[in-house]
Amino acid sequence: MISVMECGARGDGISVDTIAIQAALNMCRDNGGGKVVFPGGHIFKTGSLILYSNTELHIESGAVVRGSDDLADYRKFSDVPTDMRVPSYVNCEYDGKPANVFIYAANGENIRITGHGTIDGMEELYYGATDRYYIDGAWYPRTPLIFVENVKHLTVRDVTLTRSGFWTLHMVGCDDVLVDGIRILNNMRMANNDGIDPDHCRNVRIANCHIETADDNIVIKTSKAYENYGPSENIVITGCTLMSTGGAVKFGTESESDFRNVIVENCCIRGTNRGVTLQLRDKGNIENVLVQNLNIGTRRFAESYWGRGEPVAVTCIPRHEGAPLGMIRNVRFRNLNCEGENGIFLYGSEGDPIRDLSFADVHLRLTKTSSWEPDGYDLRPCDGDGKLASKIYGVYAEHTQGLTLESVTVDVDESIRPWFAGERHGC
Repeated sequence: MISVMECGARGDGISVDTIAIQAALNMCRDNGGGKVVFPGGHIFKTGSLILYSNTELHIESGAVVRGSDDLADYRKFSDVPTDMRVPSYVNCEYDGKPANVFIYAANGENIRITGHGTIDGMEELYYGATDRYYIDGAWYPRTPLIFVENVKHLTVRDVTLTRSGFWTLHMVGCDDVLVDGIRILNNMRMANNDGIDPDHCRNVRIANCHIETADDNIVIKTSKAYENYGPSENIVITGCTLMSTGGAVKFGTESESDFRNVIVENCCIRGTNRGVTLQLRDKGNIENVLVQNLNIGTRRFAESYWGRGEPVAVTCIPRHEGAPLGMIRNVRFRNLNCEGENGIFLYGSEGDPIRDLSFADVHLRLTKTSSWEPDGYDLRPCDGDGKLASKIYGVYAEHTQGLTLESVTVDVDESIRPWFAGERHGC
């Protein structure tokens, strides 16, 4: 067990402690493993850190590991662009490989990040254009807080992750992952600061977490740059409390490989632009998914965030016209209590439908809570503006096969009735 203070870290929040902290990590590597400790009561300002096999990064209560405010202190994967020509919410086309990283591990095993302290991503370093509702990043993609690639037996437990300037915990090609009891507390205006992104990962358990983010909370992905790692599969998400301006739990949109054998259960979702969303845009397939025992509360956010307050949104459309597209099939929704500004939205492509979806014991209450006027549905990302102008339905389904509704009830509050299509027009 090595304290970073023993290796020369000052922990005063002013000095850059990268060299001292990395020396402690290297010492563990050279000795076959160990625990690197950040003592409580200190703020450790640092650039990129690299973790190795059989190492535990342990942050004690009251300790903060804070990202440097100088971009030159971060390890680069590629040249960082100097500007963004369009806002990042327009298409967000990302192959999964970041420009640079903060905390990084690759090609190892038995790596742990633990403790009741905090990792702070120094979000201000990435600010671009801002308005009342939205802070866009200065470029895209920006720096993930934690980026882990091809690690077997990965554990992230108890820590608080905050103020990330981009995706917070991005795990690529990992096998046997446990994320348990962590808090992610990000700025609800900062673009693209997703919470947890398992990408081409297998055998993943995400449990007992509280997550507040702009954009999405937990996002299962299969991104382009890492297709060699195969599908995202055998994933359980349970016991989490979630709030976001995007989706609480999402599949995609990066969907180059398959998603299969996923359970989402026993979660509370509140104040979120979308609850559970499956967004297939590429050639992968989504299959064998069970979503059950959720309380979902949704509301509209600004136009910059995808979605229109749907508790469940399942869409299967090509990212661009003529691009290859997979299929969504065998997805089950059970025991959902939903309250929000829109209904369930199911939208497939002609010739590439959504197949074998079922909803059972679902209660939906439509009610108006935000200042945004209901105006239909949102198909982004896609060619065009993605707007599907419509009144609001309890269930809107197009290009689906084998849809089953059992004990699905819809209550319409007077506050939203002017925008409601009426029972005779649909489900």
